[in-house]
Amino acid sequence: GPVAAVAVTAGDEGGGRSVAVADPHPTSPAEDAFFQHMTEKVTATDPTTRVGATVGMEEKAWGTHTVLELKNVKGPQKCTLVAVSKTGEEEVVTSWSVPQWGYGIEGSTHESAKNPLYVHGGAAMAREDIDRFEVRTFDGERLVEIGA
Repeated sequence: GPVAAVAVTAGDEGGGRSVAVADPHPTSPAEDAFFQHMTEKVTATDPTTRVGATVGMEEKAWGTHTVLELKNVKGPQKCTLVAVSKTGEEEVVTSWSVPQWGYGIEGSTHESAKNPLYVHGGAAMAREDIDRFEVRTFDGERLVEIGA
């Protein structure tokens, strides 16, 4: 949801107080990076779970920066994005909680549920070593596999 910054100051003299509120960000930093900076993106939708995911990737000296866009995922549950190398090595890239109303649910009556989830993450794996990404529940269920 929107983020607002609030600053409150109070002085000893005169007891004056001021409050400043910043405008809410129209997008999250992860969403901004996904749309503005990620040039390489891969997308998949699982035919059984119907969960859709797009992973944006950016090669870095330290590994691979990622942004995940996740749609049609229902909650409540906790999930991870896992990078799987061409040799089968796995690294957790990021994790998050899905609220009861979910993310990216078309036609939902809950306003927040209509929007996809965007989360940043990073893997120590070099971009060329990544074979695929998997979104998994903490219980180990694979919700969607995204070829890299």
